Amino acid sequence: MSSMIDSRENVKTEDARSVRPFGIRDKIGYMFGDFGNDFSFIFASNYLMVFYTKVLGLSGFVVGLLFLGARFVDAFTDVTMGRIVDSVKPARDGRFRAWIRRMCIPVAVASSIMYLYFVRDWAYWAKLAYVIFTYLLWSSFCYTAINIPYGSMASVISPDVKDRASLSTFRSIGASLAGLVIGVLVPLIVYETDLERNQIVKPVSFTLTAFVFGVLAVGCYALCYFLCRERVFFEKKAGKVECAGELLKGLGRNKPLLALVCAALVLLLATLMGQTMNNYLFLDYFKNAKALSAVNVVSVGGTLLLAPFISVIVAKFGKKEAGAVGMLAAGVVYLLLFFLRVKSIPLFMALLFLGTLGTGLFNMIIWAFITDIIDYQEIASGRREDGTVYAVYSFARKVGQAIAGGLGGFVLTAIGYISEAASQTEAVAERIYTVATLVPGVCYLAVFLIIRFAYPLGRKEVEQNTAILRERRESENGKGV
Repeated sequence: MSSMIDSRENVKTEDARSVRPFGIRDKIGYMFGDFGNDFSFIFASNYLMVFYTKVLGLSGFVVGLLFLGARFVDAFTDVTMGRIVDSVKPARDGRFRAWIRRMCIPVAVASSIMYLYFVRDWAYWAKLAYVIFTYLLWSSFCYTAINIPYGSMASVISPDVKDRASLSTFRSIGASLAGLVIGVLVPLIVYETDLERNQIVKPVSFTLTAFVFGVLAVGCYALCYFLCRERVFFEKKAGKVECAGELLKGLGRNKPLLALVCAALVLLLATLMGQTMNNYLFLDYFKNAKALSAVNVVSVGGTLLLAPFISVIVAKFGKKEAGAVGMLAAGVVYLLLFFLRVKSIPLFMALLFLGTLGTGLFNMIIWAFITDIIDYQEIASGRREDGTVYAVYSFARKVGQAIAGGLGGFVLTAIGYISEAASQTEAVAERIYTVATLVPGVCYLAVFLIIRFAYPLGRKEVEQNTAILRERRESENGKGV
């Protein structure tokens, strides 16, 4: 690429004659990227535990061990993928964008084959081998190979902070739309009610739904690929290559990254355990699995309602400041649900909607935190490490996902949940309600404390870092770079 810079590792935007200016096509394309991601991620987060326990007959404890064990693999694959996208020579269609082209079909196939209903008839050891292989193939390899380049790409679609914030918002809209599709349709497709009002899963429907979502995911990835463009290019400096250990040691001194990693762990624990337990909550506490569709509409509705106002909120208050308030509000609402012991589904939905206004606000801006951290790391180290920084954060999110899934399985076992039973006792149902409300409430308050007191990049600091990098770019451009 003729616009690549020299060995000083500066970052330079491509000539406007080569790439069209940043605009709505990039935002929509980036939105569809997360839409595609979440056809597999949200489906797995919400329903893979149900498939493993209700269809394949595995215990929650075994599934929890699988989810936790897979994260040890991710400790290597996530960081390795980050180093690959940062170090390998870019393709003709970009450093990050090319990976969407390469991996869109493999990740869709890997996700689809996790839900083969006929595996329930296999021997127990064969079922274990199947779930271990297919889950690792999807989560630790295929999903990693597309998600890390996709997430890192936001920092090269535009160098402008406001553009990056808008990409974060549109990414969250994509996730919300995927959540809406999955949350509304899947309960109607995979659950049915028998004559005794027991909620039963339909195994074949899981498989068919997974393959349909795989096809839709490929279409979304294609839209992301064709609508987005990379505009910021950099080349690794010649000479000694920094080893992974030295790089991670440097990242370990990145206070904003460490704070956001901690927040991500707690946030994913709260969100994904809540989503997982909601399936059992409506199956066994409210005894109305179909109502999950309406509840999921309400959950996504809060996020979509806030979307038009995110830019104004961020501009006026700052990302850190607004996100902290959102987490505080969400924590208070979930604790209120816990203490009220709500029996009415409409009342539960109304309070849940208030909680999602808080989580939606935070989720709409969280991806812009990463681009701020990438800039902070460049100022601190003099190196541009988009993929590696994002990989560390992605790994933290996966750990949060695993802890949520693992603890979800352990908790189900601990509270006396019986996978083979058509219905659970009232005592078990009450315990499910406790976990589904108390855990998110406490965790969201913990995220508020982390963002408020440990995360250092408020609005003032972000503006200062942006100015420093702008002056650095202008200075080096003035030297003929």
